[in-house]
Amino acid sequence: MTPHGETATPVVLYVCADRAPRAPGAATQRARTEGHAFAQERGLTISEVVTDPYGEPDPAQRTGWRRVRQLVRTGHVTEVLVRWPSAIAPESAPELRRRETAWLQDRGVRVRYTWAPLSSSKGDESSKSDEAR
Repeated sequence: MTPHGETATPVVLYVCADRAPRAPGAATQRARTEGHAFAQERGLTISEVVTDPYGEPDPAQRTGWRRVRQLVRTGHVTEVLVRWPSAIAPESAPELRRRETAWLQDRGVRVRYTWAPLSSSKGDESSKSDEAR
């Protein structure tokens, strides 16, 4: 329940941090812990944690990111939490990140970054940092 007695809309936590797909390490754990704390502080309910190994630049080629898109298409989430923009696509591929965040936004889904320097207590949207690029 949210502070006003409304049911919170579920969000998905997307983690793409470690290079080893079967051996999540400290980066994955940190992203998960941070994501859960971010959600709890804001009264969000994480319906699913989706992970991918880091390395594939195109999110559309990742199994986990395709799952995120499926959740969005079926209306199961209205927000996607990620640690930072490079979890969606690396700094070397900003056009891929813009493509994916635009796709989400076109469907009314907000991207929120959980890493403290990119987040705020009032929330954040991917478009803010992507517009600055």
